Amino acid sequence: MGLFRLATGLFAAVALAAPLTIAAPTPAGAQASEQFVPVLIYRTGPYAAGGTGIFGGMMDYMSLINERDGGVNGVKLTWEECETAYQNDRGVECYERLKGKGSTGASVVHPLSTGITYSLIARATNDKIPIISIGYGRTDASDGRVFPYVFPLITNYWAQNTAKIKFIGAKEGGMDKLKGKKIANILHDSAYGKETIPVLDKQSQMYGFEVKHFPVAHPGIDQKATWLQIQQYKPDWVILRGWGVMNPTALREASRIGFPANKIVGVWWAGSEEDVIPAGEAAKGYIAAGFHGAGRDYPVIQSILENVQGKGKGNIDLARVGTIYYNRGVVHGIVTVEAIRTAQEKYGKKPLTGEQIRWGIEHLNFDVKKIEALGARGLMPAFKISCTDHEGGGAVRFLQWSGEKWVNASGWIGTDQKIVRPMIEESAAKYAKEKNITPRDCSKEG
Repeated sequence: MGLFRLATGLFAAVALAAPLTIAAPTPAGAQASEQFVPVLIYRTGPYAAGGTGIFGGMMDYMSLINERDGGVNGVKLTWEECETAYQNDRGVECYERLKGKGSTGASVVHPLSTGITYSLIARATNDKIPIISIGYGRTDASDGRVFPYVFPLITNYWAQNTAKIKFIGAKEGGMDKLKGKKIANILHDSAYGKETIPVLDKQSQMYGFEVKHFPVAHPGIDQKATWLQIQQYKPDWVILRGWGVMNPTALREASRIGFPANKIVGVWWAGSEEDVIPAGEAAKGYIAAGFHGAGRDYPVIQSILENVQGKGKGNIDLARVGTIYYNRGVVHGIVTVEAIRTAQEKYGKKPLTGEQIRWGIEHLNFDVKKIEALGARGLMPAFKISCTDHEGGGAVRFLQWSGEKWVNASGWIGTDQKIVRPMIEESAAKYAKEKNITPRDCSKEG
C-alpha cells in the first residue's frame, strides 16, 4: 500500500462529523438472542483518528463473529454509536443513554478515554457494568479488590513505563548506565498525561537518572516554548506522552531543534500512523511502545478482510485495516467477545448481564494456545486476569517508524511488577479509604 493512499484513507474519515447517536449495522433491539455493546466513539475533534480507528477495528471484529460464527454461541452482537468528541461530560451522557439498551443492558463499556473512565467508575460500579480500559485509564484499578468493575487489561500505564525504562536502559548498555542520564517527559496536560509521573519519579530514584516533566496544553499544536526548554535542558532521551495532533507536532519541533527521533520513545497513544505520517521525515527513526502488532499478516485480520470488508460490511475504510489503531480495536473486540464467551460457560449460552460478564472478564486466560486458536499469534501478548489482578501482566514491545511502516524494535519486554504492584496497592488502598470502600476478599470469590 502506498504511503499517500494510506494517508488519504487514514484522514478522510477523521474530518467527517457524525450525529450524536448512530445505529449499528445490526439493529440494537432488545431481542432475546442479542448481546448489546455500547460504542462511545469520537469521530470528531483532534483525537478522532484514535476513536474511528479503534472502534472501527472493534466493530469489524464483532461483525466477523456475527458473519462467520453466527454470534457468540448463537448470540448475535449488536451495538450503537454515541459521539463523545473525547469530552468527559459527553462520555457520561453517552453512557447513560446506552447503558440500558438491549434485553440485558450494556455488556461492557469501553470509554476509550482516561478522563471518561475516571468519570464513569462510580456510575458503572453502581450499575454493575464492567469498564474495560485496555492500555489506558486509572492504573490503580488493576487492584480488583477495590475496583471490581474496572479492568485496565493487558498492561497498564505504570507497567508500560517500566518496560520503557528497560528498553532505554538496554539501548544505553545496561540499567546501571542510566545513572546520571537526563530524561524529558513531555506529557499531555490531562489526567492521562499525568498518570505516569509517580512511577517515573520512582524509577529515577531507583536507577539514578534525572527526569523533568514538561506538560503541554490541549490539544498540543503550539509547542515551540516547550521544545525551547527541552533544548536548554539537554536530555539524553525524551519520553513522549502525547495524544492526537500533539504527537506529530512534537516530532516536527524535535527535528527543528535537532533532537534525534531515535532518542524519542512514545507511549502507545503516540505510536500510530496518524502520529508519524503528518510529521514526514521528522518521524523517521521514532520509537513507540505497543501492546500489539502492526500490519495485516495475522489470520484474524485476514478473516476480517474475507468475511467483513470483502463483503462490503466493514465499519472503516479498507485502507486503515492493519494500521495501529485498527489492530488495537481488533484486540478490544477479541477481549470483549472472549469475556462474553467465558461468562457463558458459567451462566449459559444466552444474553448476559454486565454483572455476569464481569465474572467472565475476571476469568480470562489468554495463554499462547488460546491466542493461536483465535488467529492472533503475534498480535497480542499472553495475559491472565484474576480477582486481585485486573491487568494481567501482559508484555510490551517497541516499534520503530521506518518512514513507510512500523517495524519491530524489540521483542516482548516484561514489565516490572515489583515496582508497579506495591504502588498500585498503596494507591488503591488510599482510594478505598477516601471512598469508604471495603475491599473484596478474593479468597471467597468463585
